[in-house]
Amino acid sequence: MPAASTGSRLLGNSGWNAAAFLIGAGLNLLVLPFVVYRLGVAAFGMSGLVTACVAPGLIFSNALGLSASRELAQRLSAEQRNDARHFFASAMILALVIGGFIVSVLALAGPPLARLAFNFTGETARDLDLAFAFGSAGWFCQCLSAVLLSLFTARQDYARLSSITVFGTIVATVAILILIPIWPTASTFLACQALGFMATLIAAFVLSRRLLDGWLGVPAFHRAPVGQLVRFGVWQFMAQGGALIAGQADRYLLGALLPPQFVGFYVIAQRLEEAIYIGILKVGEILFPFFSVLQNETSSRKADLLFRSSWVLNLLAASVLGGIIPIAGPLLHLWTGAEVAVQAEQVLVVLSIAGVLGCSANVFAFYLLAIGASRSNALIAMVTAAFTLATSALALPYFGWQAAGWSSCIGMIAQIIVTMKLLRQSFGLAGMWSRLAHFVLLPLGAGIMTALGLRYCIAGFLSELFPYWWYVGGSYGLAAGIIFVVVVAVSGAGPHGATCRRDLRLIASRFLPVKVA
Repeated sequence: MPAASTGSRLLGNSGWNAAAFLIGAGLNLLVLPFVVYRLGVAAFGMSGLVTACVAPGLIFSNALGLSASRELAQRLSAEQRNDARHFFASAMILALVIGGFIVSVLALAGPPLARLAFNFTGETARDLDLAFAFGSAGWFCQCLSAVLLSLFTARQDYARLSSITVFGTIVATVAILILIPIWPTASTFLACQALGFMATLIAAFVLSRRLLDGWLGVPAFHRAPVGQLVRFGVWQFMAQGGALIAGQADRYLLGALLPPQFVGFYVIAQRLEEAIYIGILKVGEILFPFFSVLQNETSSRKADLLFRSSWVLNLLAASVLGGIIPIAGPLLHLWTGAEVAVQAEQVLVVLSIAGVLGCSANVFAFYLLAIGASRSNALIAMVTAAFTLATSALALPYFGWQAAGWSSCIGMIAQIIVTMKLLRQSFGLAGMWSRLAHFVLLPLGAGIMTALGLRYCIAGFLSELFPYWWYVGGSYGLAAGIIFVVVVAVSGAGPHGATCRRDLRLIASRFLPVKVA
């Protein structure tokens, strides 16, 4: 495929993913203050803990979806349609059988175990059974959707993937606005989210029947496809497990050590950082099926695309996540109130730094996944989880809940080190360390240092003024713009500066209404 056509297609797919993220995340962030106000911080924290307890199911569903996407992406021709149907049917039977077992365990065993592990009292404890039932049902819909959506992911059809995702988010948002004022409980909030996942499942089924009916298969057990799905999925299962531990460690420990309202404060800060982080992840997600169909390309070609894509995503991460750091307090004050701002400001700053560091490995994870190196991804995830969990276990009991988030930074630093070592083993190219330093470490380091410098310079000035949305939004845009300019200027120097400038012009030409010289 010509380089210009490749770049245009990747940018177009990224644009669809980014659009879906902006709509979905925007709706979620807009409705969150309404939910917190109606439920209270304690009930909202309880819903966050239930979600964290159901989250282990995502280890299976995410691994299955990725495994199915990879196998289907390698069987797109008409001659391979029968094989593709067998893989789809096998993935669907695994989702139904294993997913059905998991949802039963979560719904039945979750409430009694949560009562033992966490500090639930009064009304929140009485609502626990319904909360787990709805949370588990929502996960099961996600599990089945993952298999159906793999058909579109394999074809890099991100326009339809985005429309399906946005439809589910809209359904969940409308349900929240209608039902929570009537029944203001944590279980109602989780039921509304489950309705959104159910809408996603229905939309995915309808579209796949209309557009890809010849590639669908009745759920059935086919020995060879199941074996391939499982072989690839086992290591991905471990990778997903490590990522889950790293992402939920603070939430579990806070729930065990402190009342639910502190979990609520943490979830609010994490939700904002996580929304932007996932958006960046979605922009780069299109590289997974793309790398999956480039198995016959030369090592130098794949490495070139790998590092250039990494620089673009690191530039994006440093700008949009780093822009939160200077305005964390006023943003939380406007979004959820003064109490949350006082409690969660420092946590949001630390989580944003961790998010910037975490974006360093996203492109490399997609590449390793696409070439079938799931063992490497599992190793990265397990090392990250071990450092995150160990730091949380040591810091939270001694320094209190304000130490939440520091474990994520330590885990992400460990992730960067392990990823760089594995990449050095995967590519025997000259100048590998130079590329890692220029395309990965330089933009992240420059972005974090610039964001912290802006926070030191303007945080006091911002806090003295009564925050208005336009003022905070303008300050965020200005901070993100300054970080962007600094990172581009720093990246423009050195042996790979010309490559960075050329890619930036390509992106600008694709998305700006005027031609860029």
